[in-house]
Amino acid sequence: MPRYVALVSFTDQGVRDIKNSIKRADRTKKLAAKHKVKVREIHWTMGKYDIVVSFDAPNDLAMSALTLDNAQLGNVRTETLRAYTREEFAAILKTM
Repeated sequence: MPRYVALVSFTDQGVRDIKNSIKRADRTKKLAAKHKVKVREIHWTMGKYDIVVSFDAPNDLAMSALTLDNAQLGNVRTETLRAYTREEFAAILKTM
């Protein structure tokens, strides 16, 4: 199943409601399940991004739908990356 990594930044609204960040993360897990996406890990971070999340999703469509569904809540902005395991990357390299 494809893996994705989301780099997340709080919006002004998200910062004003920072004390509910963990509750919002739990809500994101439920929203992900609706799209058949599994949240693997959530890390709150220091630096340019406030949160880093890893997901397993059946395809880009499911991941995109989750990202847009979550974005419309207004608490975060995300940059989502497709991530490859060692084995997946080795298979890519073999095609070169």
